[in-house]
Amino acid sequence: MGQGQLTAVPPTTTSTQPTVQEPKYWHLRTVLVATIDREFSTGQVLPNERELAARFGVARATLRQALDQLELEGRLVRRRGIGTLIAAPRVGMPLGRRDEGWPGGSRGQAQSQAWRSVDCVSAPAPAQLAQSLGIPEGETVHTVRRLRLVQGQIMAVESLHVPDSAVPHLPAVPQLIGGATETDRSRSVLRQLERLGVDGESRAVELGVAEAEEAGLLERPPGTPVLVVTTQYAAAGRLVALAVSTYRADTCKLTFGETGLVEVTPVGAARTA
Repeated sequence: MGQGQLTAVPPTTTSTQPTVQEPKYWHLRTVLVATIDREFSTGQVLPNERELAARFGVARATLRQALDQLELEGRLVRRRGIGTLIAAPRVGMPLGRRDEGWPGGSRGQAQSQAWRSVDCVSAPAPAQLAQSLGIPEGETVHTVRRLRLVQGQIMAVESLHVPDSAVPHLPAVPQLIGGATETDRSRSVLRQLERLGVDGESRAVELGVAEAEEAGLLERPPGTPVLVVTTQYAAAGRLVALAVSTYRADTCKLTFGETGLVEVTPVGAARTA
């Protein structure tokens, strides 16, 4: 694309169905992607809005819509006092016990990756969570919230739900109150889990958006696209933990196994073993 105005892309379909007119900002977004790939490299600063609007012959409001979309997709990043930069490629986030540890812990992690505990809450399980864990409604569940970081950057927030019956040797809450913190309790829950041997796991991945609380932890606006990974862990023939991990879709991509394929042992198979 040179200095001229944008031109409409002629439809390539011969369908008799009525075509939906492409919004101006979306057409501009497509043109900007091609321009960025051709003319810019990671970390470079884009020209200011006035220059870009003049180059492509569009209103600045249309330009802002296109830039907002590209930022949402993780192609651009805005820095106060600097401008709009070309974002780095998405970081590969391996999923699996060999990469994450058990379950998603620090063991086996590369030095550039780490988990940071946020808090730990023990409460009776509501109906939906109890059903997911296969426990009676109202049984105590310990929920550890953690952040997954890569080179100091927050990539995901995880809620790890552990039934009290799976960690029978966990110290009681009153024993931890005297000067102890939620981090201590999180560490205690994780330590109990590390003593269990995993004989099955199952994962599901779906697209979602970050709710207000998750968005705050991820340092992103509410409604930001995310990848939600739900993992069930089994040990000794029973389900012992359920992890719901919310990954930033704009800065990371999920990888599965050494071949790129999903490699899991179904939890159901472990239960019947």
